[in-house]
Parts: sequence; C-alpha cells; structure tokens
Amino acid sequence: MNRHQSREKAIQVLFSIDMTQAEPKDVLANLLEEEDEQPAAEAQNTEFLNELVEGTVKHQADIDRTISRYLRGWTMGRLANVDRAILRLAGYEMMYRDDIPVKVTLNEAIELAKVYGTDDSPKFINGVLSSLVKDLEKNEQKGL
Repeated sequence: MNRHQSREKAIQVLFSIDMTQAEPKDVLANLLEEEDEQPAAEAQNTEFLNELVEGTVKHQADIDRTISRYLRGWTMGRLANVDRAILRLAGYEMMYRDDIPVKVTLNEAIELAKVYGTDDSPKFINGVLSSLVKDLEKNEQKGL
C-alpha cells in the first residue's frame, strides 16, 4: 500500500467512523483484516495509515473549527460525509504534519474528491483547502 492508497483507506475509515460512531481502532482493524497479507516493506505505509486516522480523530475538534471558517454558507454537519472526511484528513495533514508538503496534501485531497465525491466535490474541496493554505502561510510568515 503506497501513501495514496493509505489516504484512500484513511478516508474510508474516517467515513465509517463518522457514520457509525465506532471506535477508530476497531474500524482500522476491520479494514486491515480485509486486506491481503502485506510484505514487511508495506508495514511503513500501514503505520502511515494509522497515523493519519489517529491524528485526524485526535485533532478533529480543532480541525473542524478551523475548516468551518472557510465554509461559505455551509456547516461541517451539512457537508456530504465523504467531503467531510476528505477535508478532515487534509486539514490534519496541513495543520499537524510538517513532513508532508502542503501541495501534496492539496493535490491528494482533490484527487480523492474526484474519485469518491460528487461532481462538485473537487472544486469545493480545492476552494476550502486553498483558503486554509493561504491563512497557514500568512501565519507562518508572521511566525505564529
């Protein structure tokens, strides 16, 4: 499983958690059980998947609060579940993972929206996350 596939799986897990209120570790375990045995070299990306899910869930309240600032005429609760999962994952990467370039996160989120969202999802996700990126860059320049 490469990093893109790890993000796809993370979206599936976050979507499931959102829908069922199940424990993240249980959803992750079920998903990984369904996967074929993975070579040892793939263990690193399974670890990446775990980090994405656990980090997103851990910081979800802060991520939701931040992303909500960029939703024009929407609330997090009104978003399609898949769009919400993509925004949360991308928000986590942008806000808490300095090891992942923001452009990579933005591109990955748009690609995931093309596959899993509606026809309007990629443009919507791009708009929200681009606004977040601008503010993060401003704050970085100010030294915040």
